[in-house]
Amino acid sequence: MANTTSKLQIIYGDWSLGVKGENFHYMFSYTTAGLDSLRAYGKEWLYRTPKPTFWRALTDNDRGNQFHLRSGMWLSADVFIKNMGCVVSVEGEEIAVAGAPDNNTRGQEEYADTVSVKYHYETITIPSTDVYVTYTVTAEGKILVDMEYIGRKGLPELPVFGLRFVMPTKAKGYRYEGLSGETYPDRRAGGVPGIYEVEGLPVTPYMLPQECGMHMDTKWLEIDRITELDNRNKKWKKTTLRIEAAGDTETNFAFSCLPYTAEELENATHHEELPPERRTVLCVCGAVRGVGGIDSWGADVEEEYRISGEENIQFSFQILPVVG
Repeated sequence: MANTTSKLQIIYGDWSLGVKGENFHYMFSYTTAGLDSLRAYGKEWLYRTPKPTFWRALTDNDRGNQFHLRSGMWLSADVFIKNMGCVVSVEGEEIAVAGAPDNNTRGQEEYADTVSVKYHYETITIPSTDVYVTYTVTAEGKILVDMEYIGRKGLPELPVFGLRFVMPTKAKGYRYEGLSGETYPDRRAGGVPGIYEVEGLPVTPYMLPQECGMHMDTKWLEIDRITELDNRNKKWKKTTLRIEAAGDTETNFAFSCLPYTAEELENATHHEELPPERRTVLCVCGAVRGVGGIDSWGADVEEEYRISGEENIQFSFQILPVVG
């Protein structure tokens, strides 16, 4: 039966929870520990389940001050993370997470104004720590994402903290409101506030592939795609995914939008070693380490531009699928 109300329809799957409304259908997995499908206006936006990200590719300055030797465990934490379970709430009330066959006791004609899924992760660092990602979906299809990192004494400095999305195809480009050009916490003074449009997914042509493409102080971001993986659909239309600042103070966020993950950049010693550009890798970040540059032969990033692994980090943003 079609959803004839203005509320979210809740679908209790064997190992996932679906929420559905006009022009969108999202799936939250209990096994892959995250948002497993983000389908809006007929197009799927996810190739992999979004996961917390802790690593950015090294820069020449990072290598010079041996940052990777002090904080290299965050690279492993970026690739592997332990699923500690999730909590589902409907209209603010926690409900039991039921897989097959218990989910068959729930009806398919259940509706709500809001549904939240809070995932708990444990890092494989030594010592380990906890990370929480909460998705709250409203009836109009907006997804509020709240992220929390729990600081733990003894953990080294973080390169970055955010959420990584891998999309099925390469984006046509993106536009955003924030600072011009490539900016970092210690490289933002020259950025001019405004609205900017970027064609494709450019990778800064450093001699050695490395961290690039970060944009600080962003209020909103829109990514455009015109291709998908379903070859039966020959009438591709441009669709857009919008990310906005959120939270009590609507703190601006940082982002990078590239055709490669940090690990792919890290693995290449020359640009011709990078794989073909097939995906869109979006990292939405609440904390970013500076890049230094005072002295590529050993000087560390200044203290105010570092991210302590011993302190808590919290930030929020929201996802709004729109018609292109």
